[in-house]
Amino acid sequence: MNETIKQLSNRRSVREFTGESVSDEDLNLILKTAQRCPTSVNGQQISIIYTRNKEKLAKISELCGNQEHIKHCDIFIMFVIDYNRISHALDSINEKLNIQKSAEGIIVGAVDAGIMLSSLQTSAESLGYATTAIGAVRQNPNEFIKLFDLPKNTYPLVGSTLGVPTTTAKDAPLKPRIKLDCFAFEDKYDDTKAKEGIFEYESTLKEFRKENNMDYKTSYNQDMARFYTKSYTRDIKKTFEQQGFVFEDINK
Repeated sequence: MNETIKQLSNRRSVREFTGESVSDEDLNLILKTAQRCPTSVNGQQISIIYTRNKEKLAKISELCGNQEHIKHCDIFIMFVIDYNRISHALDSINEKLNIQKSAEGIIVGAVDAGIMLSSLQTSAESLGYATTAIGAVRQNPNEFIKLFDLPKNTYPLVGSTLGVPTTTAKDAPLKPRIKLDCFAFEDKYDDTKAKEGIFEYESTLKEFRKENNMDYKTSYNQDMARFYTKSYTRDIKKTFEQQGFVFEDINK
């Protein structure tokens, strides 16, 4: 197993930080590496906003459901869908931006942000730092729009913590995953395998939690019911439209 695969195979979300700082040199390298990610049609329609400001970190923690670890990371990073920059390019040649008014525009932004998040986290972890993706930014999108002064045609999609992990967090056991043959299908989707796999995973995760003194946590099925029997974010449609985005199919 080469070092890249070893690192990716041992990826974990970390929520305990020492309080030490990420060096400016390392941060610059991490950001440059993230910027090298592929983007649809080379549109480069993702921007990053990061902050070390302790007051902002406390506010971000509050907005993300009072997740304490956000207060204690060194840097919080926001991934922003950004068609504003492209609109300036189009204005210069008397063309009008329309992609933000389409379903494709939102999907492209979400896909590219996800790719960039993964690359940033991988590069950070290769330097000995730790991260956790923060989807809870979508619980209060309008507050983040204000906090980061986001213009029209931009949207705060997902965040990430960045910091120096404690030894305990760095050596935490890896959470199990659904069996490979219930996740990766050859030629066609296998619903029988998918169903078998998810029921087996319920038992696997329960045993993992028991072995690691995590009996206080709910089951996988209950976790999914808590999140996916309803939308656990709010004002998504409203704030997307406020920022100029519309989830529609358009033809030009």
